[in-house]
Amino acid sequence: MKVSDPGVYGTADAAQPPVLFFEDFVLGNIILHGSVTLAEADIIRFAAEFDPQPMHTDPVVAQSVTGGLIASGWHTASLTMRLLVTGGNYRPAPGTLGLGIETLHWHCPVRPGDTLRVQVELLSKRLSKSRPEFGILTMRCTTVNQHEVAVQTMISSALVPCRLKGACTTA
Repeated sequence: MKVSDPGVYGTADAAQPPVLFFEDFVLGNIILHGSVTLAEADIIRFAAEFDPQPMHTDPVVAQSVTGGLIASGWHTASLTMRLLVTGGNYRPAPGTLGLGIETLHWHCPVRPGDTLRVQVELLSKRLSKSRPEFGILTMRCTTVNQHEVAVQTMISSALVPCRLKGACTTA
């Protein structure tokens, strides 16, 4: 699928949330994203390919190391990204680009059967000095489990297009 496909960023479909440009973001606003439940097989499959440590791939060994199988932190980070993109409450404007992650912390293990969801809080916004058609947002993404316990926090920045090219004059 390409960014220009209507299925990615939508059209006038009332069931879809609106596409969000730089001007649409309000400091302090929190956007909630959908949820995903992890199965043991998902944890093992991801870890076998990307983080093949025994606490992620072998339930028997994991029992003695971490008290049972746990998801790789990278799996949690990947699921956070998936929820940001497909969670249903946020559709970034075409051309939005991630600029990087300032902090990424894993607070407690994610285990089979856990259900994760993501909260995004806008921490700051400013106009881009080098690209006047964009603004820069800094956000805190908190991934929580079904008990509302934070399992991961991440602070990252993104370059977000203005609604009208070159029309961003205030943050």
